[in-house]
Amino acid sequence: SKIPLWRGLLNSMLVSGVVTLGVNLVGALTGYVLSQFRFRGRNLIIYTLLFCMMIPFQITLIPLYILMVKLNLIDSYWALILPGLVSTFAILMYKQFFEQTPQALIDAARLDGCSELGILFRILFPMSKPVVITVSIITFMGIWNDVLWPIIVIRDKSMMTMPQLVALLATGGEAQSLGPQLAAAFFLALPIILVYLFFQKYFIQSMAHTGFK
Repeated sequence: SKIPLWRGLLNSMLVSGVVTLGVNLVGALTGYVLSQFRFRGRNLIIYTLLFCMMIPFQITLIPLYILMVKLNLIDSYWALILPGLVSTFAILMYKQFFEQTPQALIDAARLDGCSELGILFRILFPMSKPVVITVSIITFMGIWNDVLWPIIVIRDKSMMTMPQLVALLATGGEAQSLGPQLAAAFFLALPIILVYLFFQKYFIQSMAHTGFK
């Protein structure tokens, strides 16, 4: 009764799900190109990706907010989705995995007339289930738990995500007692716990396979 709990859950599920799908798609496409093709500027792109991983998200907040304002995307799902669609971690994970795939398998597919997109989505993508699950878990958890960015770009209560609503409940005076705050925190944590418990063996398998620590 204090906050639109179910609406917040729906918003978080929608945003986290769409971003997770987008990150996997962009990561797989970019990782495949960087792992299978040699072209001028390839190393520069890889070094730029590594450099971008060292930049805290807080540094990009102001430019991103200005961009959202100019695109008239404030108080919309696009403001929550677009900034998260590209993940350097996902790109490097897919690149590392595709580089360890036997080249003979890819060459055989090319000889059979399979297109590059066909090789990626019909051969490599089904083999990369541990990477897909690892990227999905990390991306989903990151977007689901994000509070700072939604607070900046979302002001309409019906568009707020679950963490934003919980923060509003705890610090905005919506609920003075501890009970409602703990209940909201439970609903916030439950999906993440279930997802991780269900997919944890794939998560560990992927980390061991790709050499990331």
